[in-house]
Amino acid sequence: MKRIYCLLFGLVLSLPVLGQDLYFPKRNEVWKKAETRQFNFKTDKLQEAVDFAMQNEYSGSRDLRRAILKGFEREPFHEILGPTKKRGGPAGIILKNGYILASWGDTQRVDMTFSVTKSFLSTMAGLAWDQGLIKNTDDKVGSYIWDGTFNGNHNSKISWEHLLQQNSDWSGELWGLKDWADRPAKEGGLDDWKFRKLNEPGTVMEYNDVRVNVLAYSLTHLWRKPMPMVLKQELMDKIGASTTWRWFGYDHAWTEVDGVQMKSVTGGGHSGAGLFISAEDMARFGMVFLNNGKWAKEQLISEAWITKATKPSVPNINYGYMWWLNQKGARYWEGVPEHLFYAAGFGGNFIVVDQENGLLIVTRWLEPQKVGEFVKLVYDSF
Repeated sequence: MKRIYCLLFGLVLSLPVLGQDLYFPKRNEVWKKAETRQFNFKTDKLQEAVDFAMQNEYSGSRDLRRAILKGFEREPFHEILGPTKKRGGPAGIILKNGYILASWGDTQRVDMTFSVTKSFLSTMAGLAWDQGLIKNTDDKVGSYIWDGTFNGNHNSKISWEHLLQQNSDWSGELWGLKDWADRPAKEGGLDDWKFRKLNEPGTVMEYNDVRVNVLAYSLTHLWRKPMPMVLKQELMDKIGASTTWRWFGYDHAWTEVDGVQMKSVTGGGHSGAGLFISAEDMARFGMVFLNNGKWAKEQLISEAWITKATKPSVPNINYGYMWWLNQKGARYWEGVPEHLFYAAGFGGNFIVVDQENGLLIVTRWLEPQKVGEFVKLVYDSF
């Protein structure tokens, strides 16, 4: 019975999409709201979801410097190394076919977005793959980056895919941060962790920002440009994003390419830095993935890349190329479609993409363990 309901629900939600173009706002255009009866949903039920998001604000301090230090206090040597910013209150947008069904909070406020940045970083790899800078994601990164970052019996085995799926177990130090000190295992002492046996690349996923930043460093040298410049030129300008977003690295994370000093950015913010962006610009980014790589009729990211990026990895069925997947695993959200995928960041920052139903959800500063319940409330309104 549950499966029949889900199939019928998917059909009902999908019906308005048929024969109808998606709406893509121009730069600085006031985002259009859905007209009355344009889509079939229950307004009161959707308001319940919005109220839930407003009432379940992330419990950490609005002073994100304090929230970061508290959230990662068990990490040895942890400190703030890049910019931080005090955050606003809960905010978000729910879009159907690009039209606003509901919004709350200040959707134009620029805030830190933490590990949502990883999905942007993954996209920089996708653009490189589309343009032939990366021939194959199974290629060893050491054949592209030969400065010693991928030397040694273990690191030399690491491919682009391993970095993108966070299962490389890259071992070393970058910008003064040691890989083993980032989210160390709870069992055993630090000395045991430092001298642990390394996992074969591709076999075990470990969420680790040092290794994500190794990917950012590698892509900086691959593109021969800072990642914010690539993001701006290849994507954000083309989708009409505002001029307010910024992508930071650690204060001392400078590298030289072609005689030019450039900052190597981070893929998260748990030592500061990362992407600072508004909910509306997050929604524009999400719309590209909702439309299988297109902004309006312009193909910006290939469909082939999005398919690769949202394919479950072998060690973790809920993780692709720095996108989370709603498969039946440890991160499964009950009562919502399994085909959706999402970007997720510390403090309750999410971009949820449902291509099949034309539904896009951006929510900020929602208590993270409440997000599955919130998303289900959104789907219950249809």
